[in-house]
Amino acid sequence: MTETEKSDAALEAFFDAARAAPPEVSPELMDRVHADAATHQPRAPRGGLRGLWALLGGGPGLGGLVTATCVGFWIGVAPPEALPDLGALVLGSDTAVEVDAYGFGWDIGVEG
Repeated sequence: MTETEKSDAALEAFFDAARAAPPEVSPELMDRVHADAATHQPRAPRGGLRGLWALLGGGPGLGGLVTATCVGFWIGVAPPEALPDLGALVLGSDTAVEVDAYGFGWDIGVEG
């Protein structure tokens, strides 16, 4: 046996002794731990608009949500030329844009 194997065997004997008699936690200590954990838990969500406001993360969270929604809508309506038109790929159709008198318009035609 090498020196490492001897020290591992002695250490393993200590671990076996500890596994044989695990320490018991007193109920008073567990009550104190549970009470301390309850004080650190977040409060229950409020109802109504204040609850929704808190759920979204307040002003910064709502600002990020609005920004992502606007950018997603913008890219969906007028995708950059570098991006493929995912709607046409999913529908399996050809997309042609025809601008009407108001400056808007698109037409999705099915390839046949």
